[in-house]
Amino acid sequence: MHLEGWGVNFSEDIKPISYIKTNAADMLKRVNETHNPIVITQNGEAKAVLLDTESYQDMRNSLGILKLLTESEKDIENRSIHDQDEVFKEIEEKLIKNNKT
Repeated sequence: MHLEGWGVNFSEDIKPISYIKTNAADMLKRVNETHNPIVITQNGEAKAVLLDTESYQDMRNSLGILKLLTESEKDIENRSIHDQDEVFKEIEEKLIKNNKT
């Protein structure tokens, strides 16, 4: 996972849109090699982030895991939990039922 090293180097990782327009291929190469995002500015304000696809997918996966953890914590608070043996029994029953059809 490439998310750990996301320190921003202000001289290299923040670029105006005009720079990106004239150096797009180099910026894509750099992002894919370093896995560091590039902040794109317009009129001096951050407007977008250029990120390699692997790091983007890692970030999406991490957010998905965090969402599952949050939902699990809510289930525990609401006592909406199931015993492991009960879950396996339900799965086994469904498998047996599906094999009969």
